[in-house]
Amino acid sequence: MSFDMPIAVQPHFDVLYEDDDVLVVDKAAPLLTHPTGEKNEPTLWHGVRELLAYELACGGQVSFINRLDRETSGITLIAKTPFSARELGKAMQQRLLHKEYFAVVQGAPLWNSACCDEPILRMETVAATRIHVRQCCHPQGKPCCTEFEVLRRTPARNGLPPLALLRCIPHTGRLHQIRVHAAYLGFPLLGDKIYGGDEQNYLDFIVEGWTPALAARLHIERHALHACSLRFPLGGREITVTSPLPSDLADLLSA
Repeated sequence: MSFDMPIAVQPHFDVLYEDDDVLVVDKAAPLLTHPTGEKNEPTLWHGVRELLAYELACGGQVSFINRLDRETSGITLIAKTPFSARELGKAMQQRLLHKEYFAVVQGAPLWNSACCDEPILRMETVAATRIHVRQCCHPQGKPCCTEFEVLRRTPARNGLPPLALLRCIPHTGRLHQIRVHAAYLGFPLLGDKIYGGDEQNYLDFIVEGWTPALAARLHIERHALHACSLRFPLGGREITVTSPLPSDLADLLSA
């Protein structure tokens, strides 16, 4: 299959866990999880279908249970059978999937742990924005809750601002939830083109791609978010899969 490459893509993933029912992979960033109508580029869906070609030929399937943003790396759960797709779909609806993320944020929180329960909605319904997908905290939004824990703080150095490594536990699954709540608390994710403080960064990236000017403002080519742990029930078992902090984010903290 021939692909267009309008934006730099990292079509890499590692298998973290597999059995007869599920596949759990570690998705690189930037990489779309699933094809979209307007883009013809490699996606995780293409790679997984190639990996599971035999299973698909024997009646299996590829059903993504969770979908990460293009710029978010980490754990993605895939059902390989109708049974697992049905059971994991039910578990998702009942909020039985426990997810944790690593985030590298700008600033040095004075707190060691915090919980943000501000409701979230699409910003354009209540305020002007040039970015259709942008979300915001607002009393009219849907209920939302994210726990944050500071794991490490680093001072400003080598042109980087002060940074903190957070463990993030979302108890709901709203669009951009961790990014919106972190920014609301005053600590936006490093590299976040939408919630980092100037939405012009996102607009410039869409038109021009990654440029030296954006590198000087954002420091990293993608927002610093990684899905690091997933626990889910299946067939009477409870399965936990973890993924370490990827090298591009670890390098920020040790630069």
